Amino acid sequence: MKEKIIQLLNEADDYISGEEISKQLGVSRTAIWKVINRLKEEGYEIESVTRKGYRLLSSPDILNSEELHYNLNTEIIGNKIINFDKLDSTNQQAKKLALEGASNGTVVIAEEQTAGKGRRGKMWVSPPGTGIWMSAILRPSVMPENASMLTLVAGLAVCKAVREITNLEASIKWPNDIVVNGKKICGLLTEMNSEIDFINFVVVGIGINVNIEKFPPELDNIATSLMIEGNQSYQRKKLVKRTLEIFEDYYKKYLATEDLTKIIEEYNEHCINIGRKVRVTGRKQDITGNVKCVTNKGELIVTDQQGEDIVVTSGEVSVRGIYGYV
Repeated sequence: MKEKIIQLLNEADDYISGEEISKQLGVSRTAIWKVINRLKEEGYEIESVTRKGYRLLSSPDILNSEELHYNLNTEIIGNKIINFDKLDSTNQQAKKLALEGASNGTVVIAEEQTAGKGRRGKMWVSPPGTGIWMSAILRPSVMPENASMLTLVAGLAVCKAVREITNLEASIKWPNDIVVNGKKICGLLTEMNSEIDFINFVVVGIGINVNIEKFPPELDNIATSLMIEGNQSYQRKKLVKRTLEIFEDYYKKYLATEDLTKIIEEYNEHCINIGRKVRVTGRKQDITGNVKCVTNKGELIVTDQQGEDIVVTSGEVSVRGIYGYV
């Protein structure tokens, strides 16, 4: 009922009466009055006028399922959104729910993470009410060896959504960062539960620094936020919805071919690694060279100092001019 009342308030041109809401929802006016009061307590500015009804003046920038479902144009990703005030990690919660049978496309989102996880076990700073900390549960019918490409699919979606919403020139740092002006504004972490030839589920975690005003000194040269770079605050719910919509579009294209064929041209256009000197630190060897492209399998092609093209599928990649690497 809460979600429907928010929808009616958003869609009303002017005031909408309690009687009209009551008629549409089939509940008492007292029940509606209670929900309206609860919304006011949550930060919604709602004007109540006798004989006219209710009018929504403003909505808080909170990431609840009711706000995020409103006008969300997706079929799969976000069909169910579960929101929390605080979690240790949205990826951890998503994996738990996936094991319990959560449906394909379920999104877990939190206002705060106390133990956010980055790639290779690194901590992710996730202060309350300032960022987007969410994870999507996916159950794709693809071979397990192709699942890692979902990190790139989601990364391109975030990059495009950030560009649309903020007009900032966001770029992708292969394989799992989004950067603005050489600093990280988003990290992605994909985790899989599978058998040899079957994926049980994949969890794609997305962390975006939106309205963070400052970072610890040790992160100053590495991390930034949309607020810092754009010199203004941004509506997180708007960015969440656009990210999920674009992610679904790219996800469907990925499923059609089980690779990046349909989006690789756009990916390479926004990949900041392309044409730059990089150092790749891997388990077996370190490689230094210039990045040629990303393939439709999600591999990084690096031309080394001997002129040989090396196919990189994983490793820590340092890009000249990014995160202080010179």
